[in-house]
Amino acid sequence: MSGNHYKGHEVSCCIKYFIFGFNILFWLLGMALVGIGLWAWSEKGVLSNISSITDLGGLDPVWLFMVVGGVMFILGFAGCIGALRENTFLLKFFSVFLGIIFFLELTTGILAFVFKDWIKDQLNLFINNNIRAYRDDIDLQNLIDFTQEYWECCGAFGADDWNLNIYFNCTDGNPSREKCGVPFSCCTKDPAEDVINTQCGYDVRAKPDSEQKDYINVKGCVPQFEKWLQDNLTLVAGIFIGVALLQIFGICLAQNLVSDIEAVRASCFFT
Repeated sequence: MSGNHYKGHEVSCCIKYFIFGFNILFWLLGMALVGIGLWAWSEKGVLSNISSITDLGGLDPVWLFMVVGGVMFILGFAGCIGALRENTFLLKFFSVFLGIIFFLELTTGILAFVFKDWIKDQLNLFINNNIRAYRDDIDLQNLIDFTQEYWECCGAFGADDWNLNIYFNCTDGNPSREKCGVPFSCCTKDPAEDVINTQCGYDVRAKPDSEQKDYINVKGCVPQFEKWLQDNLTLVAGIFIGVALLQIFGICLAQNLVSDIEAVRASCFFT
């Protein structure tokens, strides 16, 4: 009998194969996300020039795929192999890792509620940093455009935040055709238009404030995000509670399987 797994059939097959099947989905999904991240980096030439990872002034959305995919791959691997091979070390690693993630999520939620004003300031800083880097990365550009279209907003607290970008600022020395404008994602949508007018934001901030609202969404993304959270509080809370219960369920199942395996080994040792 080896030190880390037992080949008997006394361990609950239901728990064992449920953990295996549940985690193989996360394993495959994690590999898919990492693969998408690597593909996106290869398209941007990052893999041929690793130093370019740090060149961006803002967030590279590919990092989200890489980090989430990497965590899911590690958890899925530990859960799958641990359950299939009845390896208590991998199962304990799986449950501890999942417990740490749950604790971090809980801590983040509490701190976000207690320090909501600080979080608001950091969100403002985060958006403005990414506004500066809007033209530096196509993935970042698409992320900002999606955010502004989805929440019908423009900038962190208003359209004038686009003065932070060298292509959109209103300075006299700016030679860009986009001077004193905003990205097309800030524009109000006409349901009759089938084709997006990517030049709809040109020169719009040169107009009086009272006229700008006829062409663009003048509300900032930070207050719009706060409004969205308030309007969808039940949905957001339900998602977080569902994820938390799923994590707790996974931890309990893994611990039960570990207890079963250790009990079987103990009984075999004494017999």
